[in-house]
Amino acid sequence: MSNITAVLAGAVIALFPAVPAHHHGGGTTALQLTVTHPGRTTSGTHTVTLTCDPPGGRHPDAARACSELDGSGGTFAHPPDGRMCTQIHAPVVAKAKGRWHGDPVSFHGRYANDCVMRSRTGTVFAF
Repeated sequence: MSNITAVLAGAVIALFPAVPAHHHGGGTTALQLTVTHPGRTTSGTHTVTLTCDPPGGRHPDAARACSELDGSGGTFAHPPDGRMCTQIHAPVVAKAKGRWHGDPVSFHGRYANDCVMRSRTGTVFAF
């Protein structure tokens, strides 16, 4: 009887998928996102919060920003998305700090202008 039990237990364990060691489950996502336009005389810095699972915070399109971050595995920057941007030099700095699925994250990117930044970061810094 104990051999049958051991075989059945082994079969049940084999049916469950293994969770990879890098799997991020259950951790919170809470980010402080900042966009700065160096050299502007008016208020050149904007900061919002973004939380995911469920999407929220002060980000104007939190659901889409969270979806994009989920799709990229929490990577903030990616290759350009193909949009046409002017070559006007109006520097912008994007920063993110906080937790992504429980893991600490920090991001700093400098771009020629807002269009180039959004082409490479999507909705995350579109506020």
